[in-house]
Amino acid sequence: MKAKTTYLKGKSIFIVSIIVIAITVLTVYITGINYNRSITSNFYLSLSIIGATLFLFMTYGLYKGIGLIDNFPAFKNFKLKESITSSSGFTDFPEIAIAEGILGILISIVLWIAMSIAFTLLLIFLEAFFWFSLFILLGMLYWVFFRALKLVFSKVKQTKNNLLLSVKYALSYTALYLGWLFAIVYITEQLR
Repeated sequence: MKAKTTYLKGKSIFIVSIIVIAITVLTVYITGINYNRSITSNFYLSLSIIGATLFLFMTYGLYKGIGLIDNFPAFKNFKLKESITSSSGFTDFPEIAIAEGILGILISIVLWIAMSIAFTLLLIFLEAFFWFSLFILLGMLYWVFFRALKLVFSKVKQTKNNLLLSVKYALSYTALYLGWLFAIVYITEQLR
């Protein structure tokens, strides 16, 4: 009787990875309070923690023969009705001559209230745009992360129940996925 393959959901893996990154940031911050480490040292420490976690996860998944299921919602049919760049742009505002005296003060107060409302609406729009951009960025990160792990776990047929081969593949993919970040930081540090 053939053993049933265990599948992990992509959405769950992404949520766990966000939690791991948050815990890493907190660990580096809390351990760095009493020490005066440089940003480079903190970066190396963070990448080392994430790399060790990624290596252990991939080794375990490759050894146990885990597969991935993409259950993140698809947004292929999502379209904006009109993009911001295709709008006609800003129009020239007419100059308003305000009378002097009480009438001028009242008109100034009304214009001040109207401009406050306009700026409040603009800030609400910018906040919505910010959250939409953050949502798109997280979606892109999920896609890249999921595709990368899908590539790793495509080797499951070869590595299942073979610890040495699982460690070899996990180590090479961890070096591939995080090595370039270490290299960039190292080169930047040497060029200073």
